[in-house]
Amino acid sequence: MSKYLSRIKSPADVKKLSVAELGLLAEEIRERLIVGVAKTGGHIGPNLGVVELTIAMHYVFDTPRDSFVFDVSHQSYVHKLLTGREGEFDTIRQPDGLNGFMLRTESEHDSFGAGHAGTALSAALGMAVARDMSGGDEHVVALAGDAAFTNGISFEALNNVASTKRLIIVLNDNEWSIDKNVGAIAEYFHKIATNPTYVSLHDRAAGLVERFGGKAALHIARKAEEAAKGIVGRGMIFEEFGLNYYGPVDGHNLPMLVETFKFLKKQQRPVVLHALTQKGRGFQPALEKQKKFHGLGPYDPETGETKSAGQKTYSEIFAESLTKLADGNGKVVAITAAMPNGTALDLFRPHHPKRYFDVGIAEEHAVLFAAGMATKGYRPFCAIYSTFLQRAFDQIVHDVALQNLPVVFCMDRGGLSGDDGPTHHGLFDISYLRGVPNLIHMDPKDEDELQDMMFTALGQPGPSAIRYPRGIGPGVAVKAKPVALEIGKAEVLQDGREVAVFALGNMVADARRLAAMLEAEGHSVAVINARFAKPVDAECVALYGQRCEVLITMEDHVLAGGFGSAVLESLNAQGIDVPVVRVGWPDQFVEHGKVEALREKYGLTAEAAMARVRPLLKKVVGV
Repeated sequence: MSKYLSRIKSPADVKKLSVAELGLLAEEIRERLIVGVAKTGGHIGPNLGVVELTIAMHYVFDTPRDSFVFDVSHQSYVHKLLTGREGEFDTIRQPDGLNGFMLRTESEHDSFGAGHAGTALSAALGMAVARDMSGGDEHVVALAGDAAFTNGISFEALNNVASTKRLIIVLNDNEWSIDKNVGAIAEYFHKIATNPTYVSLHDRAAGLVERFGGKAALHIARKAEEAAKGIVGRGMIFEEFGLNYYGPVDGHNLPMLVETFKFLKKQQRPVVLHALTQKGRGFQPALEKQKKFHGLGPYDPETGETKSAGQKTYSEIFAESLTKLADGNGKVVAITAAMPNGTALDLFRPHHPKRYFDVGIAEEHAVLFAAGMATKGYRPFCAIYSTFLQRAFDQIVHDVALQNLPVVFCMDRGGLSGDDGPTHHGLFDISYLRGVPNLIHMDPKDEDELQDMMFTALGQPGPSAIRYPRGIGPGVAVKAKPVALEIGKAEVLQDGREVAVFALGNMVADARRLAAMLEAEGHSVAVINARFAKPVDAECVALYGQRCEVLITMEDHVLAGGFGSAVLESLNAQGIDVPVVRVGWPDQFVEHGKVEALREKYGLTAEAAMARVRPLLKKVVGV
């Protein structure tokens, strides 16, 4: 049993330890993370990198009175361990267990929930300004990774940071988001971190802290800051925005961090602490394979080995299909917003490196960048998770659709994203895209149809969107050559005269099961693979709407404004009155959990649909 971690029931217990004991606590926390996350899966690499930073923050500051804002917040596991949740840690990302991100309803120590990058600075600034307006004196600390500064929102916040009296920003610089960071900002931070003058000065500062305390070290830190202004360039970027810059410091040197936070706590203006950390520190497999160990499923805590699913995921099918399209068309380009691994574009990159673009965590820029390329005759495929594409809605409307540019939005994680929870569920893209003129919206029932939809989108004169789920599909083999689909034309999988089930995407499998159940009770059932959320096949809807007693729509999406709503609108426009049972997610944020269990809980199953449709049918078994 751990000697120190077991005694931590709240941040107050952290303060009872000596600085030397904090180092031993850090070792126990790393072991707890490695063993615990091995059982549940999760973001192990980022959390191993912030152990000392999080301990030092809790040692010096006082949550929940003081507020910690974590950017993305997937690196908040250590924070959870230090705020009374160690006993529940084995439940993280499990049904009814701890959330994998900060969650305000989970703990009073979680001051701000987040799941998307770039939010910490704006939220922290809002808290600090509200504190100033209310006459408070509490502290607000924002912990943001270097990759978050490739996001435009971070710079929008920096543009206003001088409006507050006190704010502490910790720049957690580990050179990684999920993949290696890219662009001028990453190069800028790297230039600071590798400057030989900085290395020399801060090595001296670390030694002075251990021998004499913080004052001498901070004197050295100021010299390092002055050196930066002369060596890195005319004025540090943070200084230009109105923050005092300190660093870079060793983000794993606990004595140094404690003394530095004590100093920063006394400052009466916005400050930034540049801390250099090592993602995956303390776990060799995570150091060797940083992309893999950013976030993954259960693994062996000794070797880091994970179970291989064997079957290709939708993401991998997408990347392989895009590679084939690019092989035959020199105008095809791939764009991602810092997610080459998650979208599987790292499989495309080696084949067409000059036609692969990672723009960093900047979804709005990714879409505008694609629009610009499209005006010059290129065919951009933007691979962005459904939940992250929400951030670029204005660019989709104003810059792509309004100009009718042939950009293809490939929305990974369309539908439920299981263990990641509500910040990552892709449940809104049909609703937020269906009302946009010129745009075609597709959803494949299997892997082969995904390839066909990509080929179809490539041939369109305007924008298209394709949503597909996380993980593996039904295992349908992909044809050697894709075929173009007729726009807005559904696929009738089987005909019927009493009930018609219109299913979209991965709900087709449940539609087939529902049909079999209804047929077992003597009903004639049609099953339609809708294929298109926009345009809906109005002719097919009219045919079965006039013929059948009831229609059923099934979608892995919220009901509000989704595919079922589109079918209702089509029926209304054609003056057809028929009962419609809509199966989809309710008008609420869905918690994290196993997909199958959540579908059962919220009625997205053939059995639940059967119970709802049976009372609407005239012919009932036994009557």
